[in-house]
Amino acid sequence: MADGMREHIEAFLRWLEVEKGYSSHTVASYRRDLNEFTAQAAAASGRELTVSQLDALRVRSFVYSLHSRNKSSSVARKLSALRTFFRFLLKREVLGSDPAAAIAAPKGEGYLPVVLSVDEVFCLLEMPGPGDRFAARDRAMLELLYATGLRVAELAALDLAMVDLGEGMVRVHGKGNKERLVPMGTAAVAAIEAYLPQRAVLLQSGRAERALFLNSRGGRITTRSIERLVKMYAERAGIAARVSPHALRHSFATHLLEMGADLRVVQELLGHASLSTTQRYTHLNLDHLTAVYDKSHPLAGG
Repeated sequence: MADGMREHIEAFLRWLEVEKGYSSHTVASYRRDLNEFTAQAAAASGRELTVSQLDALRVRSFVYSLHSRNKSSSVARKLSALRTFFRFLLKREVLGSDPAAAIAAPKGEGYLPVVLSVDEVFCLLEMPGPGDRFAARDRAMLELLYATGLRVAELAALDLAMVDLGEGMVRVHGKGNKERLVPMGTAAVAAIEAYLPQRAVLLQSGRAERALFLNSRGGRITTRSIERLVKMYAERAGIAARVSPHALRHSFATHLLEMGADLRVVQELLGHASLSTTQRYTHLNLDHLTAVYDKSHPLAGG
């Protein structure tokens, strides 16, 4: 293979899509990060970067420049994209060593995800009403997000055939195209059943016969539309926090753990590859309990 970076980047992106099963959205994110790195390197040297020129100095210079215009989480994501790309080149013996090996990822910013109270969730679920054009669809989406903890991309990708209303189960294709079965509860089942007549009307355009959730043109609803609707209904419910579909996923996991669910069960339901990812919710629970204790216990102030 040629020494030019473009050919190797395209091969890497095809590998992510075909071999790893990453979504087009994720692949596009990798493309942007790698293009940003190569563009900066080219601007600094006056010519297009080649693989043989990859070294720790160029990577360190790129990461250092990011801090002035990006959050730590964004810097960490871009560095992670580079690391994954370099590992790909190492496995194919294009590189002899990892130019990012000695570069530390930035420390996190202490970000805590938005977690709604049970009362806030119930209020949010009640928001779609007679004045909303697709109230039945929107209620079904909200119910399913909270009942299953699905990622927004997983919800948008659902086909009608992936939902078993009789068994109350949904078949989900998660990250890396890994499949899992998730129970969805009676409220979500009832909401989907109430939406199906509206779906049949939307289907008349015949654009997306398999998709469960459709837009006004009969096509598969997008993740951006779902995010916009969740934000709108949360604002209508008077919830102060900035609510996204991921907040419902966080709330799903946190509420399960608060009710005594086993950590490994929650890991399976969320589709986490590593238990350590799920364990973050236990820290969140401890933070919540500490805050309640400090606020409520008469001796908490010492």
